[in-house]
Amino acid sequence: MIRNITTKILKVCIFVKKSKMLIYKNIITIEDGKRSGKPCIRNMRITVEDILKWLASDMSIEEVISDFPELTKNDILTTLEFSAMRQHRTLVAA
Repeated sequence: MIRNITTKILKVCIFVKKSKMLIYKNIITIEDGKRSGKPCIRNMRITVEDILKWLASDMSIEEVISDFPELTKNDILTTLEFSAMRQHRTLVAA
């Protein structure tokens, strides 16, 4: 099980180019100086944290997309995957 997860992480995970880190199929991006280096969606100023807060406040995926038409359903699902993997790494390391 852990070996399968590790293989998937290695296939999907990190590609580094210059000072920009592209993660999860080039949807989650981290750039120095943009939103304090927080993970953002496709080089926009919308962070993973923003999306998680909107979903936690009982907005549906459709409502988020309606309010922010530059986002796609895939962006939001990738945000959830990214957050889950980040949480998983924190738990495994502890």
